[in-house]
Amino acid sequence: MKSALCLCLLLLGLHVQGQQQEQQIRHSPEDRSQADGENLSYVKLAPRNAEFAFKFYRQIRDELGDGNIFFSPLSISTVFAMLTLGARSNTLRELYKGLAFNLTEMEEQEIHEGFQQVLQLLNDPHREVQLNMGNALFVDNQVELLQNFLDHATNLYHTEAVSSNFQNPPEATREVNKYVETKTHGKIVDLVKSLDPDTVMVIINYIFFKGSWEKPFKNFNTRDDDFFLDAKNSVKVKMMHQKNYFNVHRDKNLSCWVVEIPYKGNVTSLFVLPDEGTMKQVEDTLLKETVANWLRSLKERDIYLDLPKFSVSGSYDVKSLFKKMGVTEVFSDQADLSGVAKNLPLKVSKVIHKASLDVDERGTEEIHLSEMVKVVQAVYSWLQKVPEVWHMTG
Repeated sequence: MKSALCLCLLLLGLHVQGQQQEQQIRHSPEDRSQADGENLSYVKLAPRNAEFAFKFYRQIRDELGDGNIFFSPLSISTVFAMLTLGARSNTLRELYKGLAFNLTEMEEQEIHEGFQQVLQLLNDPHREVQLNMGNALFVDNQVELLQNFLDHATNLYHTEAVSSNFQNPPEATREVNKYVETKTHGKIVDLVKSLDPDTVMVIINYIFFKGSWEKPFKNFNTRDDDFFLDAKNSVKVKMMHQKNYFNVHRDKNLSCWVVEIPYKGNVTSLFVLPDEGTMKQVEDTLLKETVANWLRSLKERDIYLDLPKFSVSGSYDVKSLFKKMGVTEVFSDQADLSGVAKNLPLKVSKVIHKASLDVDERGTEEIHLSEMVKVVQAVYSWLQKVPEVWHMTG
């Protein structure tokens, strides 16, 4: 078996297409125009988020080389989109550009409403898959957030605001870790090792996904097999097997196979199998247009499907990656986040994104976590004999 590339990005575009199909079935012709209008924001959001996803993917690939890559662009873009509620001036413009938003094509209100609708759809309790997504804002009890920022973060981004005592670092650390452990169903414990007493705010975004294959693999068909990392190197893995009907596409231009493996419910995954020596070629052309073409070209075929059982995880310094993508001011002393807190200049000092994925015969379990560490620093430090430094960590 040749090296396989798994599109483990939580691609909003795939979700939106399926949701639109459901709505077309559910609504009568008279209601359809109204439904289309109501959902216009999140439909417009999908291609932008996909564009950001592949741009971020290429940035990680260029930095890591041949290492495994697994992350959720939706988790990252949601956190930074929420932050734009309090960003101003050039800081705001850089954030929107980095997230692939063009304000001449999509207004700010549409962006925020789009994320609000996506969060509502993803947290639908009637889904057959288990999917939870949300945000938490831990704020030092001595910090006064601006009411407009707090209201919009709560209403548009499903954000829980929690008053914390960061003057007692061990207590605050336990509080944050307990929250994360609960929201990730016990899969992530002790996320934050310590918080210093200068901490004033921690922002957390979490996604927990657990889905069962629509066509599960049988355990007795799983056996040891070779998985080729490249032309010369291979490892022994537990390979799952089944013969069944799946949607498949052969991309002759990119020399790869694409197979769609659906979950129960309105969720699907794409797995890409490049021909030997063509992995980089496929990665270089990973764009939203490429995936859209694959989706249009899928055809059902009876195939023998071999898929390895595997676990993959990733941890990324988003600050470093964003700066290479041209988003710099929000991390500097020139950051304008004046719409977040009252009389308290802020900048982002650190952003860590963590994700894990387990794939077996029954389905997959994914966890995505964006942990933001921020610094509050006196911008006009020359007015003071000794600049006062505040830390916002998480």
